[in-house]
Amino acid sequence: MKVPVITIDGPSASGKGTVAACVASRLGFHYLDSGSLYRLVALYADRVGIDWDDEPALARAALTLPVAFCDGGVLLDGNEATEAIRAEHIGIGASRVGALPAVRTALMQRQRDFRVAPGLVTDGRDMGSVVFPDADLKIFLTASADERATRRYKQLIDKGESANLPQIRQDIIDRDQRDAARPVAPLRQEPDALLLDTTALTIDQAVEAVLSWFAAKSSDC
Repeated sequence: MKVPVITIDGPSASGKGTVAACVASRLGFHYLDSGSLYRLVALYADRVGIDWDDEPALARAALTLPVAFCDGGVLLDGNEATEAIRAEHIGIGASRVGALPAVRTALMQRQRDFRVAPGLVTDGRDMGSVVFPDADLKIFLTASADERATRRYKQLIDKGESANLPQIRQDIIDRDQRDAARPVAPLRQEPDALLLDTTALTIDQAVEAVLSWFAAKSSDC
């Protein structure tokens, strides 16, 4: 039987990762944060001195990246990297390396290998359009730039880090433009994806919306 997949695509800081992880937990499915793979490539490159525009070198690294996911965390070459990949400059690096066709190709099969029983919930920017085009449910999750900037600002402040709200907002807008304009797998809502705007929603409300849509899709099959 085909293993069911729910894809949740959307822009940076929209909350898609939190929603996807909660949905996976509620359904007992596996969860893949695809963005973490691109962040890991950017982090690895940053640590070993590979330029974020060096496509051949980045693609080679992506193919053999020593990555492991366990207990909700991420290991890079056996070392904890969960917090390191969430740094603001690594997020910018992930956007840059994610625009390179060779890097996306190198990570394609690694992402598809996460599709195992009983099911998979995954979030990213091209999960429904490119990686899992036959997904059972495709969602495009977004929120206003102001709301996303505020959420990210609060996250950084809660962690004791310094943050500049106007700069975060501008970084989000710039990243949206880069991700939407890239020639390979641009960020966009696919025709068969349901729109979920979380600007005025709580996490629980967003999760319930996804679960409701999935239940409706499943009953139609």
